[in-house]
Amino acid sequence: MGVTDYLDKLTENISFIGSSTLLNLIKSILILLILWIIKVIIRKFIFKRIVDLKVRYSWNKSISYLFGILAIILIGRIWFAGIQSLATFLGLLSAGIAIALKDLIGNLAGWVFIISRKPFQVGDRIQIGEFAGDVIDQSPFQISILEIRNWVDADQSTGRIAHIPNAKVFTSELVNYDKGFKYIWNEIPVTITFESDWKKAKKILLKIANKQEDHIGNTMEKQIKKAAHKYMIYFNNLTATVYTDVLDNGIRLTIRSLCEPRRRRMNTESIWEDILIEFAKHPDIDLAYPTTRFYTSDKKY
Repeated sequence: MGVTDYLDKLTENISFIGSSTLLNLIKSILILLILWIIKVIIRKFIFKRIVDLKVRYSWNKSISYLFGILAIILIGRIWFAGIQSLATFLGLLSAGIAIALKDLIGNLAGWVFIISRKPFQVGDRIQIGEFAGDVIDQSPFQISILEIRNWVDADQSTGRIAHIPNAKVFTSELVNYDKGFKYIWNEIPVTITFESDWKKAKKILLKIANKQEDHIGNTMEKQIKKAAHKYMIYFNNLTATVYTDVLDNGIRLTIRSLCEPRRRRMNTESIWEDILIEFAKHPDIDLAYPTTRFYTSDKKY
């Protein structure tokens, strides 16, 4: 005897209920209650024999999905009792699966999008929402990345592996450091005092920045031409530049140059070491830092 047949017998003696809608509502509530009790019993039985938290979590999710599908099928048969065709049953079944497994289906859809459109591949450095890192694995349900940033500066690895659901590609911003043009603009601000020879300092900084770019010049040009076939990428100037600005505590000279994403910290370190060495040779150039000046007066009033 099926569950719905048993419930029909239980409700035959409720003569004061004349509405079929109310009857169906009572049946639906009873089904949910029975399924919930069975689910609790099964969970307790399984959890007593499983110690591993990951395995417990997997069983818990699977049980929830199973009973969600059963509830949809049984309640659907009550409310659509007059439609018993195979097509209707399959439709209700697929709808129940879609609702109960919406996260898994969303992840599978994201996986199809990733393998068909290829917004990134294993080895690329990407950012999805607040997570950034190097893609180390791709599966039908999640992306695994070796995390960068967080408490670590200059885009270096934290050592943690982050697992991101594939469905995130539909709901979060996706940035690829390596797709198309494989270089990023790196800016290094250098602040010198107002008394310094800022023109000389600017020439020194530009020379240092150009030296750092020499080894990627030809490769960079080829990358731009290749990327231009698919993306509207163009730059009027690919060479290093130094911009001038005035702050409260001095003159800021900002080096803007291209570098490889994974070499940003090394690039910054190398440039700063060259700056410190070169500036030490010139007594008329001093790095600025926050200071307070006091003026005294011998005048008597």
